[in-house]
Amino acid sequence: MNLGTATGRNKGMKPKIEHVGRKGGRKFVYLSLVPILLLFGIFAFLPIGWSLGLSVFKYNPLNASALFVGADNYIRMLGDSVFIKSLWVTFEFVIIAVVVNMIITLMIAVAIQRIRAGWLRSLMRTVFFLPTIAPLAGTAIVWSTMFNFNHGLFNILLAKLHMAPIQWLSDPHYALYSVIMMTLWADIGYNIVLFIAGLDSIPDMYYEAAILDGANRWHIFKSITLPLLRRSMLFISVTTVVSYFQAFAQFQIMTKGEPFNETRVLALHIYEQAFSNSNMGYASAMATVFLMIILVVTLLQLKWGRTEWEY
Repeated sequence: MNLGTATGRNKGMKPKIEHVGRKGGRKFVYLSLVPILLLFGIFAFLPIGWSLGLSVFKYNPLNASALFVGADNYIRMLGDSVFIKSLWVTFEFVIIAVVVNMIITLMIAVAIQRIRAGWLRSLMRTVFFLPTIAPLAGTAIVWSTMFNFNHGLFNILLAKLHMAPIQWLSDPHYALYSVIMMTLWADIGYNIVLFIAGLDSIPDMYYEAAILDGANRWHIFKSITLPLLRRSMLFISVTTVVSYFQAFAQFQIMTKGEPFNETRVLALHIYEQAFSNSNMGYASAMATVFLMIILVVTLLQLKWGRTEWEY
């Protein structure tokens, strides 16, 4: 009788114990998220809100007062030829750099993935990833010396080939492409690793079936590899586009937006308005528009790159 009573009591207590355990687990999750949310709030959401507030003021950080101007800062952008130019240069840089980046990194990733020796594959992955570890500012300085007109590496190579030297960073026809070259060299290693991870996640059975059907390498790549890489390509394209929209250090160090504003990206223009001209209100308005542009482009990428399949 006592045994039956004890057993019945234990059965009744089991749901209560599970409920307490589940409640304790939720508390642990919430407590773990609090520091992360605080960091995001302080260093991400609070600056965005502050920038939105400043965008409707004419504010100079050297003055104690700020003049409310409403939408004047946004209207001013429509007549600012430098802003329009920097916006165009930004889109040109992002489109060219992202497309070339994804083509090059995918080709290199496919080549590395086909290497059978494990140690050689790891070595190649490491070699291509090393430039991403170096500080971008230091890389930009090194490439600036390589682009030097008189003693730069590239013009020395052109002289060896009996070709005329090029003003890599001073000629409007070459300046933007020179910065793109440097950006690609410094950044492709990250996407190569991501593409290799995506390629490794594709089941071998699809390739085996295609080989049995007599498909060649091009048909396998076009009909199997590319479709099954769409999720990886979406992630890589979104992160690369957002990163390249915010490109600043290489332009500030290598060209400072010259010549003739041909390399003046929007991030550089916002920086100069804010800290060189002390026009924080106008810079905040441009930053707000810039944020909206990046948000719209990202949402369009997510919409167009959405996939419905599983494997």
